[in-house]
Amino acid sequence: MSAPPQHLLTAEEFAALPLGDTRYELVRGEIVTMPPAFGSHGKVTMRLGGSLAYHTLTHKLGEAYAAETGFFIARNPDTVRAPDVAFIQASRLTPETNANTWIPVMPNLVAEVVSSGDRPTEIAEKARMWLDAGVRLVWVAFPSARTIEVHRPGQPARTLRAGETLAGEDVVPGFALAVSDVFG
Repeated sequence: MSAPPQHLLTAEEFAALPLGDTRYELVRGEIVTMPPAFGSHGKVTMRLGGSLAYHTLTHKLGEAYAAETGFFIARNPDTVRAPDVAFIQASRLTPETNANTWIPVMPNLVAEVVSSGDRPTEIAEKARMWLDAGVRLVWVAFPSARTIEVHRPGQPARTLRAGETLAGEDVVPGFALAVSDVFG
C-alpha cells in the first residue's frame, strides 16, 4: 500500500484502496495493520471457528464467518473490523450478508483470539467495541493462559478455564465446547 491517506477514511474509501495481501481493519476512520498471527492463534481460531461452524450448519442456526470477513460496525468515523470468528443467526441473514462488500449486519457472536503482540488494553477495547455495536456474546481466547473470557452486554466478564465448558448460551443454542479442547 502506498502512503496512507491524511484524513479519516470512510468505509467506501477503505474498500477502494489497493491493500494487497496484508490484512487491515478500519478503526474510527484510521487504517490499522493486522500482522500475521502465530501458530497458537491459528490453531485456537480454527478449533473455535470449526466447532462453531459445524454446530451452526448442522442445526441450521445461521452462518459462521472466518477471520478475514469485515463487518461494518460504525459510521462517522467509519469502523470496519474483522473478528477471528463471527456468527449471525439465520433470522438476521439478509442479501447484504452475501454481497461483495463489508457485512452491515452485526454478528450475534464474535470470538477474538489474543495474539502474542496484542496488548491487554487493545483486547478490552475490542471486546467493548463489539458489545457497544450490538454483539450479544463475545468470546476472547487467551492461548498463553489457556482461558476464555465471556463478555455479555451490561455484565462483568467471566473467565473460563480447563475443566469448564464454553457455551453458546441463548445466542447459539446447544453449542458447547470444553475449554481444554479449544487449546488442545
